[in-house]
Amino acid sequence: MNMQAPIHRRPVRLPPPFRDWVDALSAELMQAPGMKVDFTQPAGEAALAPVDSVSWRVFKNPVTVFVGGVAAVLLELAEPHVRDGVWNHSTFRRDALTRLKRTGMAAMVTVYGPRRVAEKMIAGVIRAHEQVAGTTREGDPYRANDPELLLWVQATATFGFVGAYDAYVRELSPAEWDSAVAEAAPSARLYGVTEPPGSRAELDEVFERFEPRLGSNEVIAEFLSIMQEVEAFPAPGRPLQRRLLRAAVEMLPPRLRNRIGLDTAEWRLGRIDRQIVRTAARAADRLVLARMPAAQASVRMGLPEDWLYRER
Repeated sequence: MNMQAPIHRRPVRLPPPFRDWVDALSAELMQAPGMKVDFTQPAGEAALAPVDSVSWRVFKNPVTVFVGGVAAVLLELAEPHVRDGVWNHSTFRRDALTRLKRTGMAAMVTVYGPRRVAEKMIAGVIRAHEQVAGTTREGDPYRANDPELLLWVQATATFGFVGAYDAYVRELSPAEWDSAVAEAAPSARLYGVTEPPGSRAELDEVFERFEPRLGSNEVIAEFLSIMQEVEAFPAPGRPLQRRLLRAAVEMLPPRLRNRIGLDTAEWRLGRIDRQIVRTAARAADRLVLARMPAAQASVRMGLPEDWLYRER
């Protein structure tokens, strides 16, 4: 499958030693404690998503992965059962940066990791989730491995990551959207989703079904407050980090922003800020970093490390 040509057609390589510094910094920010993965090995082993997939191109972009991840969490926290399952059993409030790194690495392994590594990781997540159960503050029982709740988590993740790329790098075609949604289905089934969406239309149906269950709550505000303070970016990048949080809110459908209490001036992205986000996202889409999963996975599959950054 060939994607449409990107807005910027050629890969960018920074001059050394600046390139090495940025590469090392990016690798450090991605490295999650206890999740060391060599994406270059074993040679030739396929990932859950194919190398020519929309997913491989979308997930190479660290800017939109950050934006999309935040958007997905906002939607997850708006659903009461997922909210309490995540917030009451997570280390996020105590150690947000480690949690962010682990979540980001899990996404990278799911898309780029060798299939056996991805399957082992997912099995471990399922075992850990077996211990996550309780009662929401509204008095309803929940358990993390409930296929219905897993469906919402998977749907929000697909919407977030693909939607952020669509919003801030380039508009994806309907066929690309359908492909991206379908590509997420195999990993979703491994996580325990019994009927994952297979197209954009089916993803929209999931959102329509869950929308009446969503609402504003103090956990969403607490999450955003933590995300404004956590050192996810180096000091020079903190102003961009705050803009990316607003970009995550803005990419949500207006009716959902209003429903979860984020359709306010504080979280609107101004014209200049929107251009800054798009410039950063489009630049990141061209920047080849040899130690990042996208480049390393390409090498594993016998391709040049800049293969995903070339014009198709």
